[in-house]
Amino acid sequence: MPGLNDTVRYWDYLGAYTPRRAEYLAAVDRVFSSGRLVLGREVAEFEKGVAAYCGAAFAVGVNSGTDAILLALKALGIGAGDEVITVSNTAVPTVAAIRASGATPVFVDVEEDTYLMDVSRVEAAVTPRTRCLLPVHLCGQMADMAPLQEIARRRGGRVIEDCAQAMGAAYGGGRAGSFGDVGAFSFYPTKILGAFGDAGAMTTSDPDLAARLRRLRFYGIAEGYHAEEEGFNSRLDEVQAAILNLKLPGIEAAASARRDIARIYDEGLAGVGDIARPAVRPGRRHQYYLYTVRTQHRDRLMEFLDKEGIETKINYPHPVHLMRGYSGLGYREGDLPVTERLARSILSLPIYPELPTRHAERVVETVRRFFRGGR
Repeated sequence: MPGLNDTVRYWDYLGAYTPRRAEYLAAVDRVFSSGRLVLGREVAEFEKGVAAYCGAAFAVGVNSGTDAILLALKALGIGAGDEVITVSNTAVPTVAAIRASGATPVFVDVEEDTYLMDVSRVEAAVTPRTRCLLPVHLCGQMADMAPLQEIARRRGGRVIEDCAQAMGAAYGGGRAGSFGDVGAFSFYPTKILGAFGDAGAMTTSDPDLAARLRRLRFYGIAEGYHAEEEGFNSRLDEVQAAILNLKLPGIEAAASARRDIARIYDEGLAGVGDIARPAVRPGRRHQYYLYTVRTQHRDRLMEFLDKEGIETKINYPHPVHLMRGYSGLGYREGDLPVTERLARSILSLPIYPELPTRHAERVVETVRRFFRGGR
């Protein structure tokens, strides 16, 4: 069993924190010394930076990616009696936010090679109650937005992008968060742009929608202390905004480092066993939030890697539509065969900007050894 110092970590924020520790602590002290701890200069600056980076006119900071989806739904008037088409191959928060709005999630299956919404199945899922399409830009790659936008226009629906895993991902000439009515982002610590706690934001180019999103995050208050509508307490914290302001300028360099690691995996795992590497569609830029492979030997490979001191993760071992907490939606095993098949075969390898090249190469060598008979 390799020692602790030999472990290839699945994710480790200390590699990013330690070299800039003094800067982060100075940013926190700046907030504490400012006299303004909530919705101050740091949040305003971060919102401008996010909007500019994503190619949207406005950004509104909130306390999590889950609330970003929830407030987007509320701002668009979507709630009880409405249906939202999305996927089950996603993190629970996507679906939790839809349910919290009062709406009903309607699941469509995904593409087996990209793990993204299979847009060819969306039209058949639309009913008179459909009010919104909610694609999830998973693992760092955007869903096929052009046909989704066309369906929404033709059917009179809205589009919310779940961008939690895809900040900076590109589709054609635009970035994630610039295609839908609203883009919903998470800045959870592991994300492409990660805070040191929970944080989120919404992007939009509609000024009226932006104004409503700002009200909704602050009890429905626009000014003074008079609520114009029922709202929430979902404000991005000044401390987290200050940290994110330090990290935002480096997002492209961090994404480039992720792609370098992905390239090592792509080249080193080509033709190895039955490993299926993540597919990248033409005209899209993958940010590689995750590097997720597929193999029918997933469980044994994961055990083998663990014994060799390499951490891996099954991000979605249980599709949301089959979780006990969502059994009331009425889905059964077999309803989403591709999603269910993926849950039995996907495995995410270590990938983060500070992952040493030698560690990525060790992952490749160990996977190759497994398929040569090490298992």
